[in-house]
Amino acid sequence: MDEVHQISDTPLYHERQSKELCALHVLNNLFQDKQAFTKKDLDDICIRLCPDRFFNPHRSMLGLGNYDVNVLMAALKKKGYDVKWWDKRKDVDILAMEHIMGLILNVPSDYKIGFVTLPIHRKHWIAIKYLHGQFMNLDSKLAKPKPVGNGDLDSLISFLREEMKDNDRQLFLVITQEVSDKALWMRSTADATSSDTVGSATTNEYEGLKNKNNLKASPIGDKEINQNSSISTFAQTLDPCENPLL
Repeated sequence: MDEVHQISDTPLYHERQSKELCALHVLNNLFQDKQAFTKKDLDDICIRLCPDRFFNPHRSMLGLGNYDVNVLMAALKKKGYDVKWWDKRKDVDILAMEHIMGLILNVPSDYKIGFVTLPIHRKHWIAIKYLHGQFMNLDSKLAKPKPVGNGDLDSLISFLREEMKDNDRQLFLVITQEVSDKALWMRSTADATSSDTVGSATTNEYEGLKNKNNLKASPIGDKEINQNSSISTFAQTLDPCENPLL
């Protein structure tokens, strides 16, 4: 179900959960566009990743969705964005949110048919994005989008810290190639302890930084693997048919 919620002068787009299409909902919610991607687009990516497999490892065998991170990475690459997996050994307060287009969480989820919970364990994709002056949780399982805590940076950092305590939860950053190449998505340790850290910045400070660094998406190219490499760059060294992720 697709819904538009009016929380300011500009409508906020939110796709509700359908089948196992949370990856599709994440993409369209991030881009705030119903037509950003379709189920066929993601199915085509699965086939391109593994053209010779009868059972494609990147989606549900029943064709209901359940797309893995390889599919998300390839879809975002088509739009000129890179995906970086968050290393839990780092504190999320070093995230430079003014340079990050959006966040994607991968979390455990129960599988239900109607009101019956089945003993099948699945993973669920959730999008978080700064919209209308607030960090919004665009989870497709919510009846409508809601602010992360109070919607400010402190609330976002507190929320992410709690999420990252669980080994079954993963965080991915959606960034432009320029941000990835220059490692602008992460503040230095010195910056993180100063008064203008992500965790301490006000919404107005965030808006100023965001406007000052209005970076556009650019085509993604190949680059060497190093400590700042994205998960998509690392995955290029693997056979996606033999190494499906998440």
